[in-house]
Amino acid sequence: MLIVMDMHAGPVEVEAVCNEIRSLGLVPHPMPGAQRTAIGITGNKGSVEAARFESMRGVMRVIHVTAPYKLVSREFHEDNSIVKVGDVAIGGTGFVVMAGPCAVESAEQIDEVAHRVKLAGAHILRGGAFKPRTSPYSFQGMELAGLKILAGARKEHGLPIVTEAIDHESLDQVAEYADMVQIGARNMQNFSLLKLAGRCGRPVLLKRGMAATLDELLMAAEYIANEGNPNVVLCERGVRTFADHTRNTLDLSAVPFIQRTSHLPIIVDPSHGTGKRHKVAPLSCAAAAVGCDGLMVEVHPHPDSALSDGPQSVDPGQFDDLMKRVTAIIAVVGRSLNCSQ
Repeated sequence: MLIVMDMHAGPVEVEAVCNEIRSLGLVPHPMPGAQRTAIGITGNKGSVEAARFESMRGVMRVIHVTAPYKLVSREFHEDNSIVKVGDVAIGGTGFVVMAGPCAVESAEQIDEVAHRVKLAGAHILRGGAFKPRTSPYSFQGMELAGLKILAGARKEHGLPIVTEAIDHESLDQVAEYADMVQIGARNMQNFSLLKLAGRCGRPVLLKRGMAATLDELLMAAEYIANEGNPNVVLCERGVRTFADHTRNTLDLSAVPFIQRTSHLPIIVDPSHGTGKRHKVAPLSCAAAAVGCDGLMVEVHPHPDSALSDGPQSVDPGQFDDLMKRVTAIIAVVGRSLNCSQ
C-alpha cells in the first residue's frame, strides 16, 4: 500500500500516519517528493484497510500496490531513483561506465587499467578481489590484499571502486574498502547475504542470476531495500539458454521492462553477457541504444594472459574504441558521460 499525502501536509501529519502504520505492527517508509510526501507500507501479510488512512488529516489518496515487490516497484516510487557512488550518480541523465579487470592480479595491473579507463571516460573502477569460480582449482582472487590494491588505485586515480562480496565475511571487508558492494549472479538469491547487504551502509550492485526471471531479480532487490538500503543498481549480465554461440544470452529486453516496472537504475554487463571479446563493443552499443543507465566492462592490459575471464576482456585500446562508439550513441538517446551530481 502507498499513502500519498496532500501537498500541504507537513511533518506532523506525516508522522501521524507513520504512527498509525506502526500501531498495526507494520513498517512505514516516508518518501518526500518535490511536491508531496508518499508513505509506503511493508510487513503486511494481507491487505490493509484503506479507509483507516483515507480519513486522516493530510492524506490525499491511498493506492494498493499490486506488485509482489513493494519498495522497488514503480507503483511505490514513481520517479527514477538516483544512486550515488562517491560523486558518481547512477540513474540520472548521465551514462555511467564501470570498467576494470575481472580479477585483481597485482598493483601494477590495477594501476595501469585505472589510468587507461579513466582517460577513456570511465567513472568507476571494477575489479574482483574475491572470485567465486566454477572450478575449485581456478584463481580465487587476492582477497583482502586485492581490496587494499583497489583502495590504493582509488586514492591515486580518483575513481570510486565496486567489487564483489561472496559471503558474510567478505561482505564486511568489501563494505570497509569499496564504494559499492557487488552481489554477483551466483548469489542473487542468497537471501541472508542480501539482507546483510541491505545493512552494510554501501550502495549495492545486484546482478541478475544465470537463470533468474526479472521478477526474481526485483524480489532479490526487495530484500536489500527492505533492510533499509534503497541504493540498489540492477545489472543485466545475460542468462543461460540453449544457444552455444555465446557464453550467455544477453537479454536487452530486460532494460525497458525494468524501467517500466521499477524505479531502480539498471546497467548492462556485455562482457559476461557474451563471453566473447569481439562481441563486447557491439553489445555495449546496443545496450546504450536501448536506454540502460550504464555499462560494466571487463578491461585487462593483457587479456590473453588474464587469470580470470580473459576471452571476454578487452584491452585498453579496444576499450578506447568502445567508448568512442558508445559516446556517439548515448548522445542520440539524450544522455552524456557527465555523471557528477
